Amino acid sequence: MDAMPISDGLPGNVTEQMRNATMPKASSTVVCYSPMMITTNGIWQGFNPLEFSLPLFILQTAIIVVTTRLLVLVLRPFRQPRVIAEILAGVLLGPSVMGQIDTWANMVFPMRSLLTLETVAHLGLLYFLFLVGLEMDIDVIRRSGKKALFVAIAGMALPFCMGVATSFIFRHQVSRNVHQTSFILFLGVALSVTAFPVLARILAEIKLLGTDLGRIAMSAAIVNDMCAWILLAIAIAISEVDSAALSSLWVLLSGVLFVLFCFYVVRPGMWWLIRRTPEGEGISDMQVSLILTGVMLAGVCTDAIGIHSVFGAFVYGLVIPTGPLGVVLIEKIEDFVTGLLLPLFFAISGLRTNVQKINDPITVGLLVLVFVMASFAKIMGTIIIAALYTMPFREGIALGFLMNTRGLVEMIVLNIGRDKEVLDDESFAVMVLVSVAMTTLVTPVVTGVYRPSRRLVGYKRRNLQRIRHDSELRMLTCVHTTRNVPSVLSLLELSNPNKRSPIFIYALHLVELTGRASNMLAAAAASSASKQSRSGSGSSLPPVTEHIFNAFENYERHTGGVSIQTLAAVSPYQSMHEDVSVLAEDKHVSLIVIPFHKQQTVDGGMEPINPHVRGFNESLLSTSPCSVAILLDRGLSAAAARMATEHHVALFFFGGPDDREALAYAWRMVEHPGVALTIVRFLPPNYRSRSVSGSTYRPSSVDSDSRAITISTEGKSEQEQDEDYLNEFRARNHGNDAISYAMRMVANSEETVAAMRGMDNNLHELYIVGRRPGEVGSPMTAALEEWMENPELGPIGDMLVSSDFSMSVSVLVVQQYVVAAAPAPVPAPAASSDPVRQYLSNANQRPSAASGAYRTSAASAANSRWSGSGGTVGF
Repeated sequence: MDAMPISDGLPGNVTEQMRNATMPKASSTVVCYSPMMITTNGIWQGFNPLEFSLPLFILQTAIIVVTTRLLVLVLRPFRQPRVIAEILAGVLLGPSVMGQIDTWANMVFPMRSLLTLETVAHLGLLYFLFLVGLEMDIDVIRRSGKKALFVAIAGMALPFCMGVATSFIFRHQVSRNVHQTSFILFLGVALSVTAFPVLARILAEIKLLGTDLGRIAMSAAIVNDMCAWILLAIAIAISEVDSAALSSLWVLLSGVLFVLFCFYVVRPGMWWLIRRTPEGEGISDMQVSLILTGVMLAGVCTDAIGIHSVFGAFVYGLVIPTGPLGVVLIEKIEDFVTGLLLPLFFAISGLRTNVQKINDPITVGLLVLVFVMASFAKIMGTIIIAALYTMPFREGIALGFLMNTRGLVEMIVLNIGRDKEVLDDESFAVMVLVSVAMTTLVTPVVTGVYRPSRRLVGYKRRNLQRIRHDSELRMLTCVHTTRNVPSVLSLLELSNPNKRSPIFIYALHLVELTGRASNMLAAAAASSASKQSRSGSGSSLPPVTEHIFNAFENYERHTGGVSIQTLAAVSPYQSMHEDVSVLAEDKHVSLIVIPFHKQQTVDGGMEPINPHVRGFNESLLSTSPCSVAILLDRGLSAAAARMATEHHVALFFFGGPDDREALAYAWRMVEHPGVALTIVRFLPPNYRSRSVSGSTYRPSSVDSDSRAITISTEGKSEQEQDEDYLNEFRARNHGNDAISYAMRMVANSEETVAAMRGMDNNLHELYIVGRRPGEVGSPMTAALEEWMENPELGPIGDMLVSSDFSMSVSVLVVQQYVVAAAPAPVPAPAASSDPVRQYLSNANQRPSAASGAYRTSAASAANSRWSGSGGTVGF
């Protein structure tokens, strides 16, 4: 026996209690420890810190967390969930790998230290199950519909029956020396459960959280999880039959009473606390402390009943209403629990997993067979339900594999089964390894089988120049924080929304996927929640998302001609631009408005919002399916500016597609009765006005909107297109006193800067510029391009946001979506006869934002093919 001496000075009853507490069953090793050896006096007095419990526990925690994080980085390219890294870290540190080194096993993870490690790990598990229950919205289960309910039932009943049947047949080979009924129940629960937290993270990482498939899988997993906990409670109750004949019945009845008490006493108490809290004020620290103390009390109650303590924490979290109270509790403890305490539990699972104990090939083969049969039954049951609801076959397979997600909950079931001696070491090790293998298959199989079908039907209203200034405009506005909202609303107000020229806005809150289940699940629910479902007091949105949505919806209620749909996108910043591009294409958006990656401080300086926002902006500019505008707010959202009756806007026009797009946006603004527009056109000294007699303006004969116009651009240079569009603008706005024109002859970049400095910066609220002004390499901007600090703004935009210019003028930088032409021109009739092929060809030839390829005359020819049919295609 590897034991440490117990102090002789201890009373006999204390010694006896310690022996009873640390004495497992006869078949286990007896481990004694000294309660006095907690902290060390230091190495300089000849003590080894690793012989004391606290230094050893601190070292073990650090090793486990660091190993887990390293494995997370290693497995990230394979898109594996974090739970895989956590389990593998435990296996790596345990007797299977590192435990083979005697020094490591005896010094770092000795048997005497496991009691402390397991105690803290189970405390972390207690609070994590509280978080899982807190994040489960009971209303989601009610709204999930019959499809998700049937998927959950089929995905649990069939594998449970399969697991029970096969384990009953092979019980003599697999479950020797254990309670037979308990083993069958534990195995059935372990095989039929779906790990809801792990599934949520997988769906978010493969971008299926907001799809119909993701919503069905999430709803079914919630139902599955709740049923699994009920079955687990029954299995635990049955496993305790050796104490008394009616003990199982009393355990079940006590468990039912505990659940009823939580739902009918604790839940109304939480609602009373929420109603008692004044609006706009948060929950006090004392109230939060009392609620978190209730987690431990719930765990003590269920442990005393005879059900595992995690069941009490789960039910306690389930009855707390979602909303501000739940969000505050999650923010208080989630990072600490999931980042520090939960890896300890998986490390314990790994330390218990000894591969060397797997020495009976018959037992291993039968357990793997049972697991495979149960997984196959779950997939087949899900496919059958999917077929009944006319879901595609591939979608049914993907849903079946998603429902086979293992991980946390199964580890809990297996560890409880091992604690209750329902599973032996060999069965435990095999089930842990097989569960890890099954979960690693989920992501590659689902991404390989399920490819969301997108309608490859092109739309032509990809920029503002293609649609008339007073027709419907579809915009996608992206916001990262609440500070972005006022400036976006001010820009929308200047855009003159009214019943004749309405604006349809998709307000998208971009949420970074950090691995935290709270913001991920709540924001994903926001993407599908209706305004009516969020109007009640039980909203499950995070406070930031709730404030953003409310601001846009209030603006919609008080403004005519505006329709707003609020959405949320949860994604890593590295791939967030893909989500925005897909949404813009699906919604047939003409313009995406994104905030600049810096925001103004109180002293007038600029500070970054988030270091990743700049990369997101650059990626979106190069991949966007429509025009993009970057908005820098320097006073546009101020209360004085919003309340002003007259707004002054200046447009700097150098020529080119981006400047024409900027003019198209300013065209909408001049219809606003309170907007005064100043157009400053910069020209080289030797510029001669091109003949515009060849330009033709004709009403559309294809689109149902007779107000749409098409400017024929075939065979014209960029300068000729500039003249055409400017002349059209002048003709349509003749006699409008709110528009003023000015021309500046500049020979080089220095004169351009001097001309802009000479303007009255205090007069204007907003500058509108194109991202790529004029011809490539134009002397008017060539020197500015060499010194750009923010290439995503272009030379003029970068100069305007510098500290040399006025800090009180906001800037809007516009980039037009222009279709690049193929090297070999395609005849127009053939292109127009197959719109899908034409769209795919154009999409594949989309230029990057950094190149100037779309400035060529070939791009103009492609432009003419888009509009050669006589107009734009309706939505």
